[in-house]
Amino acid sequence: MWELSHACHCPLVGVGLPLGGLRKLVEKVTGGKVLHDDYDIHVGTVSECALRTPVADAVQKELERRYAQHVQRFRAAKTTEQVEAMWDAAVAAGDVAGAFWAGLSHPRCTTALEEKMCRDIHMVQHQAGACARADINKFNAVVADNARLEREVARLQERCNALGLEKAQESERLENQLRAARAATIARDGDVQALRAELARLQASVPDLESRERLAERVAQMEAREQALRVQLAELKAVRTPAPAPEADVAAPAPIQVAPVATPVRLENRSVLCVGGRSSSVPIYRNMIERVGAQFAHHDGGLEDSSSQLDASLAAADLVICQTGCISHSAYWRVKDHCKRHGKRCVFVDNPSVSSLVRGLQEASTEDQPG
Repeated sequence: MWELSHACHCPLVGVGLPLGGLRKLVEKVTGGKVLHDDYDIHVGTVSECALRTPVADAVQKELERRYAQHVQRFRAAKTTEQVEAMWDAAVAAGDVAGAFWAGLSHPRCTTALEEKMCRDIHMVQHQAGACARADINKFNAVVADNARLEREVARLQERCNALGLEKAQESERLENQLRAARAATIARDGDVQALRAELARLQASVPDLESRERLAERVAQMEAREQALRVQLAELKAVRTPAPAPEADVAAPAPIQVAPVATPVRLENRSVLCVGGRSSSVPIYRNMIERVGAQFAHHDGGLEDSSSQLDASLAAADLVICQTGCISHSAYWRVKDHCKRHGKRCVFVDNPSVSSLVRGLQEASTEDQPG
């Protein structure tokens, strides 16, 4: 170590030994803790290496120990050119610390090669410094970017916490609404059960409730029939009331022309229901029926009159004349079914005209005559 030129000591100590290892080495040699900074320790060690001192011996041994493999590899070089070639390869590979000590300590290392190696290591140190500065700049940029990302993460975390709190509150509100709805449903079901029990109790307290309901419905039907009969009676009285004598200067209306009808014996004081027919022919029908001593009733077959009145009219009639061309299908089947169930005479007339009605009355008169 001390046989090298003084120009080699600075780069050899600086590159070959890390600062932490150099401080421990000096403290071990001096037997105490070194309070100087790294620069002072480096300068002092370089000065000690100019002569064979305890520090120089310690540095010599540490370099031999640390770079024993490099020294062993460089021993294969037998000439100065081979040593130089191995050095150039180490510089190209970036492995200069061990190669620098192995090359300088090789027996074939000349003064020129030593100077070349010092120049190369100087430039390597410049490049390393530039790389270190670039790395520091990159590191600082990474640190700044990391700080920005940390702030962004903190902001997002705060937003997530706020959203989580909001969702928790919304969930709690919906849970409260669900519990209230369930309670209301349970209360409503209880009310329904109570009302059903009350209804069953009331039904049990009223004997023969269903029979009374059927009787009430029957009474309503009888009242409807009575009302229909009253209307028919009023119409009959209105027709039989004689009209006032016309004045001399007013022409009397032409009498209604009615075809002669053979009087059916069994139609006197009977009720005849005419179902269907033209509304303009109803007065003629009435006059014709009443001329044979019967009571006239009319139902239009469900065109305008209520269908519920048809049952009452059928029940009050002794003879039914059904003009099938002027009634609904429903009224036709109701008339036919009623007359069949009650054994009531029913004459079906296809053509809604006065002559067809006359033929129907004649047919009913003929069938009523004994054979």
